[in-house]
Amino acid sequence: MKKFVLILMLFASYITIKAQNEEKAIRETLQKYIDGSSYNNQALIESAFFEDADLFLSKKDQELWILTPKEYSNLFKDREQGKFNGRVGKILMIDYANNIACAKAEILIPKRDLKFIDIFLLKELEGEWKIISKAATQITQ
Repeated sequence: MKKFVLILMLFASYITIKAQNEEKAIRETLQKYIDGSSYNNQALIESAFFEDADLFLSKKDQELWILTPKEYSNLFKDREQGKFNGRVGKILMIDYANNIACAKAEILIPKRDLKFIDIFLLKELEGEWKIISKAATQITQ
């Protein structure tokens, strides 16, 4: 009986550690997007995404604005790379099962009095978590 309890405890520990590692890896991918878009780093932004991902964004006078990760990163190309641009991102939630995940983040741009909520779909591809889709909405403050 002691052997069974020990095996059960080891298995539970393994599951807990694996879950922590997966969430950490997902968080790291999301942080690449947040840091890249806060510091005008196109390569960092693109590294967070599957290259064929679709980004469904909010834009004034346009109901649905769809961009690729490359098109999105190009929005930052004329800004000084590495310089903080005022975007503050915060991961609000992560939920995953096996090799898929969803996440939610809040993006604030205080200078422009803007707040966005981003929803992400992620998938583990070749051992690395990538954002495969992103939708964003602007919240009126």
